[in-house]
Parts: sequence; C-alpha cells; structure tokens
Amino acid sequence: MNDKYINIYNNLINYTRNKDLYQSLNRKDDFSDRLTLFLLHFAFFLKNYKNNENRRVLQEIYDFNFRQLELSIREIGYGDQSINKKMKVYINLLHSMVSEVHFWDAMNKKEKIDKISFFLEDFTKIDDLVEYFEEFNTNLSKKNLNSFLKSVIKT
Repeated sequence: MNDKYINIYNNLINYTRNKDLYQSLNRKDDFSDRLTLFLLHFAFFLKNYKNNENRRVLQEIYDFNFRQLELSIREIGYGDQSINKKMKVYINLLHSMVSEVHFWDAMNKKEKIDKISFFLEDFTKIDDLVEYFEEFNTNLSKKNLNSFLKSVIKT
C-alpha cells in the first residue's frame, strides 16, 4: 500500500486521540466514539480542501483513509462479511457528515449544535464539541493541503 497519505491519516487519528476532548465530554474513549470523531474530523478536512484543484488528491486520501480504517477493523477481529457491512455504514456516515458540515461557516450556533448532536446525540457537553470543531475548522482554513501531506501535527 502506498503510504503517501499516512501523515494525513495520522493527523486525523491524533485529533481523535485528544484526551481533553473526552474529558470535557465526560465520556470514555471507546472505538465507536473515536471512529465517529475521526469521521467528523475527516468531514471537516474534506469540506475545507474540496476544490477542482485538489479533487484527485482528495479522492486518493479518501481511499487511503478507508483502507486504513478497514485494516483497523480487521485488527479488532471482524470477519470479511462484517467488515463489508461496517465499511458501508462508515462510508455512508462520512457522506452524511460531509453533507451536514458543508455550510458550517454560515450556520449559527444552534444549527451547529443540531448538526453535531445528530451524530453524537448522547454526548453531555455538545457545546464544548461545537466549539472544538469551530476551532478545528478555523485552523484547517488557515492551512493548505500540503501542510498535512508533509508532517504529523501534534495536538
């Protein structure tokens, strides 16, 4: 497998490993939550860098990230049939997330809370999560795609 996009994948994983994120949400860090947060980070990433110039590269990043997710799920011990079903669910979830955060910049706080709550409805401090993704989105908008290709960003 080509590791050309490993830094982007590792950056997104590092964001989801942010212990402060889970502490502020009074929630245990588990695979399901981490995966949902990974996909939300990835949705914001795609939202910020989607343009005609990046189209091919973003498709390659998308493919690479889902191959990595599939490998992670295999490591947990799921069989081929389970993996195919789960990957379909995760791909559909990401597409839904991308659709929901597409107009993030034009949304008010209530709309943002509703969007995040749709995917993480049982988190107790959704306001904190909205603020976190607001900052994440702003930080992404200040960087170019190449900055993610070159190195792993520490959270």
